[in-house]
Amino acid sequence: MAIGPEPRYQLEIAPSALKQLSSLPRKIQERIVAGIDVLRFEPRPHGVKKLSGVDDLYRIRVGNYRVVYTIRDDRLIVIVLRIANRKDAYRGGP
Repeated sequence: MAIGPEPRYQLEIAPSALKQLSSLPRKIQERIVAGIDVLRFEPRPHGVKKLSGVDDLYRIRVGNYRVVYTIRDDRLIVIVLRIANRKDAYRGGP
């Protein structure tokens, strides 16, 4: 028996983002995974920013880290493209 709402969106993490995540300390990984998990229920949570100059890219803050992702509303999929420290998050594209 499930408690709470069912996820609306499927979550995918790009291989590059998974590599970025795995290189972080365990505590930070746990915080980021919790932040990403919210996107399954609400892909545009409070505090989300749409990145200017780029179509369909969004970012959420998790402490000093940024999670950059895209939303495919037609297929109900959230794809995490990049996980980086805030000082590096916007360099070199998604």
